[in-house]
Amino acid sequence: MRQKIVELLDGVIDVLNASDISEFIEIPQKKELGDYAFPCFRLAKELHKAPQIIASDIAASITRPFFLDKIEVQGAYVNFFTNKSVYARTVISNSVEESYGSSDIGKGKVICIDYSSPNVAKNFHVGHLRTTVIGNSLYKIYSKLGYKVERINHLGDWGTQFGKLIVAYKNWGSEEAVREKGIEELMRLYVLFHDEADKNPELQDEARSWFHKMETGDVEALKIWKWFFDISLDEFKRTYKLMGVEFDHYTGESFYRDKTQSVVEELTEKGLLSDSEGAKIVDLSEYDMAPCLILKNDGSSIYATRDIAAVEYRKKTYNFEKCLYVTGQEQKLHFAQVFKVMELLGNDWAKDSLIHIPYGLVSLAGEKLSTRGGNVIYAEDILNEAISKIKEIIEEKNPELSDEEKQNAARIVGVGAVIFNDLYNQRIKDVSFKWDKVLNFDGETGPYVQYTYCRCASILRNASYDENLQIDCSQILDEPAITLLKEINRFPQVVKDAAEKYEPSVVARFSMDVAQSFSRFYNADKVLVDDEQLRNARLKLVSM
Repeated sequence: MRQKIVELLDGVIDVLNASDISEFIEIPQKKELGDYAFPCFRLAKELHKAPQIIASDIAASITRPFFLDKIEVQGAYVNFFTNKSVYARTVISNSVEESYGSSDIGKGKVICIDYSSPNVAKNFHVGHLRTTVIGNSLYKIYSKLGYKVERINHLGDWGTQFGKLIVAYKNWGSEEAVREKGIEELMRLYVLFHDEADKNPELQDEARSWFHKMETGDVEALKIWKWFFDISLDEFKRTYKLMGVEFDHYTGESFYRDKTQSVVEELTEKGLLSDSEGAKIVDLSEYDMAPCLILKNDGSSIYATRDIAAVEYRKKTYNFEKCLYVTGQEQKLHFAQVFKVMELLGNDWAKDSLIHIPYGLVSLAGEKLSTRGGNVIYAEDILNEAISKIKEIIEEKNPELSDEEKQNAARIVGVGAVIFNDLYNQRIKDVSFKWDKVLNFDGETGPYVQYTYCRCASILRNASYDENLQIDCSQILDEPAITLLKEINRFPQVVKDAAEKYEPSVVARFSMDVAQSFSRFYNADKVLVDDEQLRNARLKLVSM
């Protein structure tokens, strides 16, 4: 319906194209102002007329088509009132298609998304949930729009921290303890290193030495590192499975360690590299940024070097349209430096193709999580606790279910509640994690949306609904039904908006709007009535 109105306006407005017209069209908040509205303020400068006059001229130029009941001018707006029967039939016809909301906007284009990326030998904590959940949601959004999405887990599996861990393992660890306790033991050793290094600073030099051995291919150093890597990845994958998250590539920092030398050579050839107290940097003062460190004074690479190598590898391998980096906002400067270096290397595409997508912090009762300090809440524990709490509710309300059914339902609702709680918040905002809010079956929560879906499924099951039945759309033209149809009709635009803004909360809040609108419809319009035509029409609306 929106597209039909765009076509109408495109036929009478010469100074805008169809794409611009579509962008300007609004949906009035007040129903008395119609179903769609076109504001004419932006045309005043081009047409040299008052917006109110322009609106009147546009309305007078349009021959009202069958799908509109009327066209009215309200000040500077042209308001369109759709024929409700045609509207209902159009929305129903579109939304029942499996491809509803899909698009070919991204056909033949690739988007790389770098997300999750936990540090090896450190447990996957609740703070990692945000990047994983947001990144996975963006993957689904862009896939819906036809893009080929490369899901990349850029594991933090290289750097001086592994030198620290090797020192700690050799001084205070044992093979038996690491095999028995896995990441838990590696975390203990990591924290212990910092405690001991505060008393004995020479340990820091020893750690740097071990990492330098890793960089130069020392067999013993790499063997210990690979062992820690394998232990960590197994634990990460267990959490990903619980969340229903998969990746196309686990190419962490270590993957690029043999590619950093070419970065150094390229920067040198183009005169971008300079010395700074024995280290190698790219001076970015001209761009009001701190220098980008490329090589430390011992010749070791740093994560910026590896990120530059990663960009070059991804562009060459995938020829991406965009490469998105879903990380905390505290890394804003780092990515600004890396992206600027890519531009200075002569990559004109870098300015528009490399996108940092920051998000706020996750806290429990307002307390920031800290790995080094040992104040860690594991993501797997959060998810399992959610499952456990939901199972208690299910056992109380549905004791007749089998243990397997209870556990499966608890997993779906519990994990879904945690994920929805994250996605419902705008990504840039900090998230405070509270059980009583996350797991509530009322209010703006994941369980409420899931409960709405289950209610719909139950109605259809009890009615033995046949989705192939033809219906009379004139039976569902009352306000609650039309309002629900309007919400459903927004979905294709919602997906596009979410992609353009890199904002999954747009989709999460849409799902809540639909659930709440359905609840109002359900409470106002009894579905399983005796009138067969009315019953079938309302069942069709429930099935959508």
